[in-house]
Amino acid sequence: MDHIEAVEQQMVSERMRRKLNEVNTAAQAQLAPVQDHINFTLQKAYFKCAYECFDRSRKQEEISNCVEHCSVPVVNAQHHFENEMAKFQERLNRSLMVCQDKFESAKLQQNKTDAVNELESCVDQSIEDNMKTLPHLVRRMKSSFNISA
Repeated sequence: MDHIEAVEQQMVSERMRRKLNEVNTAAQAQLAPVQDHINFTLQKAYFKCAYECFDRSRKQEEISNCVEHCSVPVVNAQHHFENEMAKFQERLNRSLMVCQDKFESAKLQQNKTDAVNELESCVDQSIEDNMKTLPHLVRRMKSSFNISA
C-alpha cells in the first residue's frame, strides 16, 4: 500500500468513526428515558426495598435473601436492556460488514474513488436503516418496563 492509499484509508476510517459516533449519540439520546428508568426508578425501588430488609429480628440469611429478592427487577431490566442493545449493535455490525465486503470487491473492479463513494453510500444507508429501528426498540423496551412517557 503506497502513501496515498494509506492516507485515503485513514480518511475513510475517520469518516466511518465519526458516523458511528453520531449513531451512538443518537441512540443514547433516544434510549435515555429507558436508561433513566432503570438507573433511577428501579434502582430507587431496589434501595427502598433492600432498606426494609434490615431488621434486627431477621437472621443474616433472611436479610441476604430479602436483599437478593429486591434486586431481581433492576437486574432483569438491565439484562433486558443490554440484550436489546447487543442485538441492535450486532445488526449494525453485520450490515457494516456487508458494506466492507462490497468495498473490498469494488476496489478490485473499479477505481478507488468510486469504491470509496460506494462504501460511504452503503454505510450511510446501513446506518439510516438501523437508526429507523431505534424508535421501535425504544417503544418495545418502554412497554416491557411499563414506562408511560
